Amino acid sequence: MLYKFKSRATADLIMLEPIGRRVLQILGKDADQAQGIITVEQIPAAIAALQKAVAQEEAAAAAAPPPQADEGASTDDIKDPSERVWLRQRVVPFIEMLQDSAAAGREVTW
Repeated sequence: MLYKFKSRATADLIMLEPIGRRVLQILGKDADQAQGIITVEQIPAAIAALQKAVAQEEAAAAAAPPPQADEGASTDDIKDPSERVWLRQRVVPFIEMLQDSAAAGREVTW
């Protein structure tokens, strides 16, 4: 499943199901709904919620111990944290969409 976010102020933004669902859950929206809306009045809170989730993920990653290989595993089995796709990387385009939509006085739908 894909989530297609639309605004009359920006180009469409498409997210794959796992990240789209996570974004909607962060925003307090029902991810099971096929359609929904983020009103202009809700946009500042939505941006703040996304930024808070990004900060929490980064704080948790900074506090976590570095990954260790299991006994007998090679060093190639250790995942490099730089290879991970962080929430920040996934939501920056959406935050920009929200900001542009708010500036234009337009809602975001999906």
